[in-house]
Amino acid sequence: MKRNHYILLFITFIFVGAISSYLLVDIMKKKNEANAPFHRVVEISELEDDPAVWGRNYPIQFASYILTADQVRTRYGGSEAMPRTPTDADPRSIVSQSKLEEDPRLKIMWQGYPFSIDMREERGHAYMLIDQIHTKRQDVAKQPAACLNCHASTYVAMFNLGEGDLTKGFEKLNAMDYHQGLDFVKHPISCIDCHNPKTMELRITRPAFMEGIAKLKATQGLTHYDVNKDATRAEMRSFVCAQCHVEYYFKGDEKRLTYPWSKGIKADEMLEHYAENPHTDWVHPKTGAKMLKAQHPEFELWSQGVHARAGVSCVDCHMPYQREGAVKVTNHHIRSPLLNVNKACQTCHKRPEEDILNQVELIQTRHYEMRNQVMDALVELIKQIEKNKNKLSKDKLTEVQKLHTKAQFLIDFVEAENSMGFHAPQEAARIMLKSLDMIRQAQNLMN
Repeated sequence: MKRNHYILLFITFIFVGAISSYLLVDIMKKKNEANAPFHRVVEISELEDDPAVWGRNYPIQFASYILTADQVRTRYGGSEAMPRTPTDADPRSIVSQSKLEEDPRLKIMWQGYPFSIDMREERGHAYMLIDQIHTKRQDVAKQPAACLNCHASTYVAMFNLGEGDLTKGFEKLNAMDYHQGLDFVKHPISCIDCHNPKTMELRITRPAFMEGIAKLKATQGLTHYDVNKDATRAEMRSFVCAQCHVEYYFKGDEKRLTYPWSKGIKADEMLEHYAENPHTDWVHPKTGAKMLKAQHPEFELWSQGVHARAGVSCVDCHMPYQREGAVKVTNHHIRSPLLNVNKACQTCHKRPEEDILNQVELIQTRHYEMRNQVMDALVELIKQIEKNKNKLSKDKLTEVQKLHTKAQFLIDFVEAENSMGFHAPQEAARIMLKSLDMIRQAQNLMN
């Protein structure tokens, strides 16, 4: 009996030793993986803008990056894959659905401007350059190369054009014709636009954002702000996105890409900027008003929301961390959090996925209802101004036209923002209410 006891004890020691050895080896393996999250297969030069080359060192990130070619529609966003017949002029075999066909009111709002000719639902980053090259807007207007800032990997172009000085290269690229500028770019947004190739640290490469954020910080009492030196890593996880997902305009004959942030980044604060820095995108043919076209102001609206106040970055929701063995990496499949609720939302919100989706869609549905009411009112205003403009005094017509400009910019700001109000629901509602009030003021002036 005693002998059997010793044998059992001996077997137990062997088993425990084997398990301990396995765990020790596994722990060491995972520690080594964590300490060496990538293997240097190639040297990445300072001017390497091909993401496939970066992908040789960072295959996990690259594998998710190429998934931005996916087309998936949520209830209020994303894009459906619409087949088309390729031509010599436009090789695309798939496009996204037309916003103009979905909502004909946009044609009335934007009449006289290229967006009334062609405007489609936004697709993933993989399409950002090719969709801009082949939009029908290129057929009806001479676009400046400044448009490439948000649709192409422009770091190398600016570096080469400025002989190492990004700002000088940025200025030269802005002033070019769009198709002339295309000769200097090869890819849509790439690794080099957000990362230092030597250290992989996040960095800002767009001079327009460097200048815009410095003006914004100045309104907050911070002078001589240098974003690449003064921003925290947490801030950079949103700032790299804000290089493109912002409102902007092309200033002066040199078409300098400018963010209208000298008074702040709320929509009505931008109107104050435009009041001091007059700019006109086009003149509306029905009302004679000098119009401003709002662009994709995701950063500005997000900045007014609860997630921004809680320190949640763009990356946290649209590019959440994922585990690959012992390595934690950022998922570069940039997409709606609604398509990745487990990683994007449930890390913080410990609730069933269905509850989260229902809450988001409720916010978006209420926003969509308000947006429709304001857009209906705006279209009615445009028709009223067209009908009455010859009956109004010059001064009264000028005031009505100014109100049209402001009201349309505000609702267009909300329309152009791609979260359907979710980034900051109350701020979006406030903007729409101000737009509706300006529409009412203009209508009262014509009574």
